[in-house]
Amino acid sequence: MTSQSEHRARPDLAATLTGQTVACAPAREALLAGGKLRFSGRVTPDWMVRGIAATRLGLARKVGLVTLGLDESVEILSRHRDVSFLTGSLDAPDRSWFFTLYFDATGTELLACSAVKNQPPTRKPTPRPSA
Repeated sequence: MTSQSEHRARPDLAATLTGQTVACAPAREALLAGGKLRFSGRVTPDWMVRGIAATRLGLARKVGLVTLGLDESVEILSRHRDVSFLTGSLDAPDRSWFFTLYFDATGTELLACSAVKNQPPTRKPTPRPSA
């Protein structure tokens, strides 16, 4: 069940999805259609958020996942050093896309948005050599 404060926050969040990356418009549509929104609830250091995003991009490319704005998000996050981020996630109502939202530490400014299509990868990951 969604709380009243989450309902009030939805239009405000939708208004912040203004084109930071190509994933913003689809994220706004998913949010307004009733997508499930979650926030991490804690600020995370810049190096950790950048590392996770870069790893996600590398893995997506390696296994052939369809992404939106992930490369742009990695580039945007790389310009923000020595800061913390608040992150959120949004599942499209039909669960076809999974969005990641990157905010400043206060949660007031959306810096970037990325999406990964919920589908099987087109390639299998290469196994790591055994030691």
